[in-house]
Amino acid sequence: MTCLCAVNYGRTSSSDLQSKSSNPSEINLAVTALSLQHISKRFGSLIANDDISLTLGRGEVLALLGENGAGKSTLMNILFGHYVADSGSISVFGETLVPGKPQLALARGIGMVHQHFTLADNLSVLDNVMLGAQSLLSLRSQRTAAREQLNDLSQRFGLTVSPDAVVRNLSVGEKQRVEILKALYRGAKILILDEPTSVLTPQEVEQLFGTLRHMVAEGLSVIFISHKLDEVLAISTQIAVLRQGRLVHECAAREATNESLALAMVGRDVKRVQRAETDHTAPKSVALSVRSLALAHESSRVALSNVTFDVAAGEIVAIAGVSGNGQRLLADALSGLHRVATGQILLNGRAQSMGARAAIDAGVARIPEDRQHVGAVGDLSVWENAMLPRTHEARFSKLSWLNRGGARRYTDALVKQFDVRLSSIEQPIRMLSGGNMQKLILGRELDGAPSVVIAAQPTWGLDVGAVSFVHEQLLNARARGAAIVLISEDLDEVFALADRIAVMCDGRLTAARDATEWSLQSLGLAMAGHSDSQPSKLEAQHAT
Repeated sequence: MTCLCAVNYGRTSSSDLQSKSSNPSEINLAVTALSLQHISKRFGSLIANDDISLTLGRGEVLALLGENGAGKSTLMNILFGHYVADSGSISVFGETLVPGKPQLALARGIGMVHQHFTLADNLSVLDNVMLGAQSLLSLRSQRTAAREQLNDLSQRFGLTVSPDAVVRNLSVGEKQRVEILKALYRGAKILILDEPTSVLTPQEVEQLFGTLRHMVAEGLSVIFISHKLDEVLAISTQIAVLRQGRLVHECAAREATNESLALAMVGRDVKRVQRAETDHTAPKSVALSVRSLALAHESSRVALSNVTFDVAAGEIVAIAGVSGNGQRLLADALSGLHRVATGQILLNGRAQSMGARAAIDAGVARIPEDRQHVGAVGDLSVWENAMLPRTHEARFSKLSWLNRGGARRYTDALVKQFDVRLSSIEQPIRMLSGGNMQKLILGRELDGAPSVVIAAQPTWGLDVGAVSFVHEQLLNARARGAAIVLISEDLDEVFALADRIAVMCDGRLTAARDATEWSLQSLGLAMAGHSDSQPSKLEAQHAT
């Protein structure tokens, strides 16, 4: 079995993440690698960055935190030359950086690894690394020298990948290594990493952190953008928090805690939500049963094969896995968007062969992975989006006439109940922050107490406050008796919410086991395709 992930065992243990750190005394931290002074940027009436000043020393890792819409992406796009600031200045190693010119930012040693990779899938690793760094005419003549440099960078920083491998055949983790190698090949001295661990297994996260420590030891500087506070505390030396376009908090990583960072990000205390322990003695009826499900679709490069699992009423079964292993196809099948080729989906014991509307009528709610393009229609108003899946219901329409007043009253109640913060329900939903858009979708889907909830990446890209709210609502639905399928790449979320956990890899699903039987290590191994043993045996096999 081959999963869309890559693991290199034995490089860096989880304990290393807490105990190891680069030795600042070996580098001259007095050198300022990057200075942003009084950066401001408006988009119409929206103030994206408001008088932000930051410095990054040579050999430092600066973690940049903030909820969606806090201004992180705008600030990094200004640094990289994609946007021009309305005011302020940037200097790199003491020299002013000309704004709005990405090629000059690259030439001055600024590299960026985006959350969504920018690789040519049909080319080799070597060609991808060279592409854009040399003229097309010199690509062939420079290949030998480029190969030697690539091999040297791979060995120095632990970025193992074959120069001749075709990118489309690489795992997600290997593709990330290629992106980092591209930046290093171009001479990056300051590396921006945007949510770099969101697509990695725990073992790959450990390896990435080992690579970053090698870089810091050689004097490179890193800007690490993440929502994962434990990882921020493990890898960073300095932390900066943005909120509503302003720099609201700066500190050394050693002085920070999860609680202090969460408070700085959202401006209030955030409680950690934890599921109640499962009562294994109480009999529960099976609300959702999937039997030998097989499905291939042009939208997914991975086909589902022999997927079988049950979810009881009042239970959360989490499906963990690295992105791209068939999770989206499974969510679509369970929601009635794709008809299954082989196998059965049973709701409360009755076989279903349903479309999306029939699934809704049968009590299936869907919280889609892509809230902006699948969960909502951006140019429609908030109230129109609130009733979208149920326009056929009597409360919203009669004799093909839309009950606009009823829809608006329904939306007002939903907005109040789920604390959706907006200026008006008449505004286009695309104007809402990611967290508020997700709150509205969550309220819409949980309305009416559905018997089955398909929650796909429900907290993707949300700040800690919004994450806590979403988790609380899912647990409330569980307490009301809903059977919940939680599809998530966030293992902290999986362990916080799930009663049982299964792993999807290459379109196949492991048996769902009690959450207490899994550890972070064993779950990561299963995500990498080592799923033939019990969780405890997985750890024993790779304990060395």
